[in-house]
Amino acid sequence: MARFAAAVDQGTTGTRFMVFTHDGKVHSSAYQEHEQIYPRPGWVEHDPMEIWRKTEEVIRTAMGNGSVTAADLAGIGVTNQRETAVVWERATGRPVYNAIVWQDTRTREICQQLIDEGFEDTVKERTGLVIATYFSGPKIKWILDNVPGVRQRAERGEVIFGNIDTWVIWWLTGGPRGGAHVTDYTNCSRTMLMDVRKLDYDPEILDRLGVPRAMLPEIRPSVDTATYGSTLADGPVGGQVPVCADFGDQQAAVFGQTCYDVGEAKNTYGTGNFMLLNTGREAVPSRSGLLTTVNYGLERGRAVYALEGSIAITGAAVQWLRDNLKLIANAAETEQLAQEVEDSGGAYFVPAFSGLFAPYWDMYARGAIVGLTRYVDRRHLVRATLESMCYQTRDVAEAMRADSGIQLATLKVDGGATANNFLMQLQADILGTPVVRPTVSETTALGAAYGAGLATGFWSSLDELRRNWQVDRTWEPQWSEDRREEGYRFWKKAVERTRNWVEQ
Repeated sequence: MARFAAAVDQGTTGTRFMVFTHDGKVHSSAYQEHEQIYPRPGWVEHDPMEIWRKTEEVIRTAMGNGSVTAADLAGIGVTNQRETAVVWERATGRPVYNAIVWQDTRTREICQQLIDEGFEDTVKERTGLVIATYFSGPKIKWILDNVPGVRQRAERGEVIFGNIDTWVIWWLTGGPRGGAHVTDYTNCSRTMLMDVRKLDYDPEILDRLGVPRAMLPEIRPSVDTATYGSTLADGPVGGQVPVCADFGDQQAAVFGQTCYDVGEAKNTYGTGNFMLLNTGREAVPSRSGLLTTVNYGLERGRAVYALEGSIAITGAAVQWLRDNLKLIANAAETEQLAQEVEDSGGAYFVPAFSGLFAPYWDMYARGAIVGLTRYVDRRHLVRATLESMCYQTRDVAEAMRADSGIQLATLKVDGGATANNFLMQLQADILGTPVVRPTVSETTALGAAYGAGLATGFWSSLDELRRNWQVDRTWEPQWSEDRREEGYRFWKKAVERTRNWVEQ
């Protein structure tokens, strides 16, 4: 009898495999980072084969450390960095090019041409997205246009596309030996190719981008009782286990945070920040710079929707302090350093390294640190970096309130940076809303595991999953209203300094 549900969590900087007990606790886990490849300014790539090798390694390690066998697992879910595009040979599994990461901005000219042709309203109405370098569709077009011979092979179905979920599921279920070429509603809603209400590819958008339908994965529910396929006996799992859940990482966090009711929201702190607000069965169009996206799908042809605020650079800004500027040795240092000063010394850091995402959508913006005086030292810059995460989150929360009329009563948070207690207090202060951290902070992997267990009967209902959710800590706002609004006013001023920096 199965004792656990498990998940592959393939993120922007690394891959994790986690095994969960029936009460939602972590039984065993393993994690490995992979290389970040920067061939040119604004280009960000990953090696898809390295990602699959790391996936195999963390599966074997976590199962070995926890003495878990294939027979112990009810099912495996997959969750992933969204919008990162891979094109590979169906017969061999060999990528025709590196994975183009969601942060990559090389498709700026492709996007600008679509905007100049007046196609943006069509894309927004049908897909719920804006035309931006963020999404997968323009990345596919770039590969088809720039890698010799690939377009012709794609039209014949010899090379196929997937976001990272599709890539991992394909290999998990056999790869060249009949692996399942599938994606789910949440990931497909990030390609800029899917009609978000019809839950199917849009023929006109495919035609405009020149993407052959023959290369695209089958679209399935996020939780699929029919399963996508099973792992192989000679694979890393060591036996046949259903692979039966698939969520983009932010939607998986929604599922893990049990935000199943309309009006519930969560914010994930990772490489970027992503806030999602459950809007139920209705795909609510945004007038304030948010995205309309699929939250999850539990059955064919039906979905639960969300408004999403996507922020490109938050945790990645801390990595930049560490790796590029050498101001810190590790991320954990930021909590102590930021507390050594009363404020940021008047400095504001807008980390628009990949342009600005929600709610501004300016692919020509670039990062800036403003308000510098000789008084400012590295502690102030560290604090300004943490504050930038919180101010960007407030930008999104304000847009959500404008679109939905919902004022957040509390904000559920998850992701690695939530371990920084000072950052969480800053978030409550800048937002003016209580911040709640659950006992399991890795809710992305938990959500994917919940989906797999729900598909196979390991868990019986959403209500049963709700009963697993428990509060670890709550932070209440402490700043005065005057301080909160003054800081936000200067943040907005700093953002304006970054706008339209790259000339079109």
